[in-house]
Amino acid sequence: MRRLNNRAFDMLLQELDNCSTSDALSQAEKKIVLKRLQQLRSQDGSPASVEELREAVVDIIPHFSEKVLKQAAAANQPPGLFSKLKWAAIFLAGSAGVVWVANLPYPMIRWPVARTAPILLLPSYMSMDYHYRQAITQVEQADQLVNHATGPADFELGAKKAKVAQKHLDALPVWFLGYWPKYTLWFGWQFTLDEFKTARATVGRMEAQLFQEKNAQTKLTQAEQALITAKQQYQQAQTIAQKQQANASWQAALDQLEQIPPGTLAGKEAKLKLKANERDFAKVGGSTLISAAQEFALQAEKAGENPALEWEQVQALWQEAINRLKQVSLQDPSYSAAQKLLAEYQTNVGIAQTKRKAPDSSNSDKLIAAAKQFAFAAAKAGLNPPHTASEWQQVIKLWEQATDQLQKIQVQDSTYVEAQKLLATYQTNSGIVQTRLKMEQDSVDALQAAKQTIQQFTASPPSDVN
Repeated sequence: MRRLNNRAFDMLLQELDNCSTSDALSQAEKKIVLKRLQQLRSQDGSPASVEELREAVVDIIPHFSEKVLKQAAAANQPPGLFSKLKWAAIFLAGSAGVVWVANLPYPMIRWPVARTAPILLLPSYMSMDYHYRQAITQVEQADQLVNHATGPADFELGAKKAKVAQKHLDALPVWFLGYWPKYTLWFGWQFTLDEFKTARATVGRMEAQLFQEKNAQTKLTQAEQALITAKQQYQQAQTIAQKQQANASWQAALDQLEQIPPGTLAGKEAKLKLKANERDFAKVGGSTLISAAQEFALQAEKAGENPALEWEQVQALWQEAINRLKQVSLQDPSYSAAQKLLAEYQTNVGIAQTKRKAPDSSNSDKLIAAAKQFAFAAAKAGLNPPHTASEWQQVIKLWEQATDQLQKIQVQDSTYVEAQKLLATYQTNSGIVQTRLKMEQDSVDALQAAKQTIQQFTASPPSDVN
């Protein structure tokens, strides 16, 4: 290694020219300094320091620039680590640029690179491998969470997994397969267009399913809130009208629960909630209907005391009371009380009806006799229970025929009071038989279910004998 390199020599020579003049003495001084510098330039060894350069120049040319001496001494030093790193960085940056260009998603670039220097495409294959594996993993996790969800939290996490899977699928160069499918074998995995389409379809199906679940969950929340509001309205109701309005809201909320798609998780939860709320509604629905019927009955009684009022209006009020009582279901705890009131109100509506029309009691005795015959046949048919459902239905039909005969007798007939007493008795008996018919039908259903269970156990008995 030369003690004075060319770059430092040129810097010193330029300053030497600046310090010299054209007179003979100055030119002589210049030659002496130049000779010393040439000697350092030709010597091998460690680079000349700033002190050595100063000794070679300052004794001849005292006004030589100290700044130039320091710059020349610095330039005379061999390249340091930083300089090497700088050039290495420049080289790497240039190489990275070449690799980046080679990995651009354009077939006209990739084809020549793949034939001549396929190693340059390594970043593309690494990226493809990463996104492929992540897409498959995220799709499987999302599918497990969505299709085997145990709660809303699973759907939320499944939605996140589906989004991540979609992101990785979007990063896969599907166009690459169309141009050169054999490249998929280089990295050890098979990625085809069919597989990509299947993953896309799975993610799309899960997104649609998540959308349906979200809507179903929203409907479930709205129905639950409507139920809470309706129950509060019923508890705070002061009048029959307010209770009826609360019942209507309650029924509407139950309808909302029933309309939630059963294939969703929210639909399954709604089915369970529906049964419980229907039981609660049945407990208050019958009593509300009876209260409403009693209120119409009270208005009808007051209206009947007003001689200026048309009997048609009185009959309409009694009929409204009867309509409310008929809405009480057989399963309602208030069914028996409703039937008793129904018999009484039907008598009253008959009275109002007869006062609207001209009486015709010429055949009332015959009607009572016919009613008694039907009643006797019904009572005889109902002896020695239990009976089948069809037999109970025949008994109900006989009681109804008996009551139909009595309802033809008008209020002004001499046998009207007797007919009404019999009518009340027959209607009560008919209600009792209807209850027994329902019990028989339920028993038949329970027996049939037990037989099916026994057949299942007989066909494939359980391992545990107990």
